[in-house]
Amino acid sequence: METVRSYRQHCGIARALDLVGERWAMLVIRDLILGPKRFTDLRDTLPGIATNVLTQRLKELERQGVVRRRPLPPPAASTVYELTEYGRELEPVLLALGRWGAKTIGEPAPGQSIRSQWFAVGLKAYFQPRAAADVHATIALIFEDDIGLAVRLDDGDISVSTLPPDEADLTVIARDPGVVAAFLAGEVVPKAALSPEGDLALFERLPAIFPLRS
Repeated sequence: METVRSYRQHCGIARALDLVGERWAMLVIRDLILGPKRFTDLRDTLPGIATNVLTQRLKELERQGVVRRRPLPPPAASTVYELTEYGRELEPVLLALGRWGAKTIGEPAPGQSIRSQWFAVGLKAYFQPRAAADVHATIALIFEDDIGLAVRLDDGDISVSTLPPDEADLTVIARDPGVVAAFLAGEVVPKAALSPEGDLALFERLPAIFPLRS
């Protein structure tokens, strides 16, 4: 089934843009990379999107087989959106696109939004499996707004969750994701802005495991 608008070109790139090229569609997919989300979760992590636009994008992505709805069992009694297997195939494409865009992103401009879960996707984009081949650890990233991330490294594999872990080998407390990003990019960060606890040897290895802006 075709989208409402189409480039009408028999080309794989044009077809991909027919499917996910509408405004906000790729950002919806970005926010589903870390796992299923309710409609309200997506609306909260996509500042600036109108409710009717988000509804339309989700319907289009669902119709194209990129996203599906799944009811949660009681007592949750709500519905979440998640990527299908077909939608999951977009993850490496989206991560590569993010690395490309980050090369010229510069510093945050006044009024630009920042979300910790976007940073979590960035960690996946820059992850270097070889640098973490011998690491079996859980890293907790805690920011001043009490939002936390759990990064699990297992012999060159990575998983990232927006739920802080019960236990962690290394806990990093920071003002915001930008401070951690600066540290990973090799910049000098004031000690007061970044507080590591636990496996400090692993902390020192993080810029090699996640070489942001390299």
